[in-house]
Amino acid sequence: MTTSTRGATRVPAVLVLEDGRIFRGRAYGAVGETFGEAVFSTGMTGYQETLTDPSYHRQVVVMTAPHVGNTGVNDEDAESARIWVSGYVVRDPARVPSSWRSRRTLDEELAAQGVVGISGVDTRALTRHLRERGAMRVGIFSGNALPDEGTMLAEVRQAPEMTGADLSAEVATKEAYVVPAQGGKKFTVAAVDLGIKGMTPYRMAERGIEVHVLPATATVDDVYAVNPDGVFFSNGPGDPATADHPVALMRAVLERGTPLFGICFGNQILGRALGFGTYKLKYGHRGINQPVQDRTTGKVEVTAHNHGFAVDAPLDTVSDTPFGRVEVSHVCLNDNVVEGLRLLDRPAFSVQYHPEAAAGPHDAAYLFDRFTSLMSTVLMEGQRA
Repeated sequence: MTTSTRGATRVPAVLVLEDGRIFRGRAYGAVGETFGEAVFSTGMTGYQETLTDPSYHRQVVVMTAPHVGNTGVNDEDAESARIWVSGYVVRDPARVPSSWRSRRTLDEELAAQGVVGISGVDTRALTRHLRERGAMRVGIFSGNALPDEGTMLAEVRQAPEMTGADLSAEVATKEAYVVPAQGGKKFTVAAVDLGIKGMTPYRMAERGIEVHVLPATATVDDVYAVNPDGVFFSNGPGDPATADHPVALMRAVLERGTPLFGICFGNQILGRALGFGTYKLKYGHRGINQPVQDRTTGKVEVTAHNHGFAVDAPLDTVSDTPFGRVEVSHVCLNDNVVEGLRLLDRPAFSVQYHPEAAAGPHDAAYLFDRFTSLMSTVLMEGQRA
């Protein structure tokens, strides 16, 4: 990626998809060039949380909502210490933000962090194209001396694909840290950071959990050195088929029978640990308005998603695995994609979506309560034994 930031709003920009489709607009954020996987997000709010979600590493995000940047950027809502998206595509950027919490414009923040974007694009047409053709590699080019179309397309097609990408260690913490429990400590959880969002340990801390966030390279000894009552595997970017180390670590946790909870990438890791395969979705689920049914209660939740891969598990059959029986606990009502797994013989479950959902909705927040209940049950059974 090459960038500069001077006079971006009047600079021409071009978006080039790997199938040759081209969209023209104006530079938004930094000026230069960037590459990634083109995906679209259907959320109408929460763009700051989206930009700073590590799961978007190496992705160029197309916002389907036409007006973006209305509330500017503040210093409280980021999910990590930086913007992770490779590029950003909007139709009508707000000229002046309107929020008492705003500290700077979205355009200024993108430029300051060197994120190349494009505005003035027909994002509805672009989204329809990605729905029909699938997520694909893309490049954004801006500046007064743009390459010719053939050169830009060749550069896009040379960029790495998301399939086969091993990215979690690139976004995870390098050093362990602790998020203290609020209102008195009830449990200790070892959270394996595969691209964790800041709101996730906060949601656990709200419930009296002291969270030890560990690097993606953590070993079994590292996990159990904190004497955890439960183990958590976070969201993260990349292809779960490459995540051999987290899979091996999760199997070790399952063997010990420690209560386990996984979110997003963590759900895919659990699927692999149980012997299921994973596959790439045509265009993925991204946004804060995805309907999911919790099959254990029959309740339908509106949920926040960000995943391009899914677990290949049978929807209507209890499966036998090396760790006992498992069932699909949650399913997406749009396309029947597996959205959760639950072990019937061990204290472990996972969901494919984001119950921490800082920008909302909060329909799935109960899953953190389900995790605390699981840890309470196992602790009481251990005391009786």
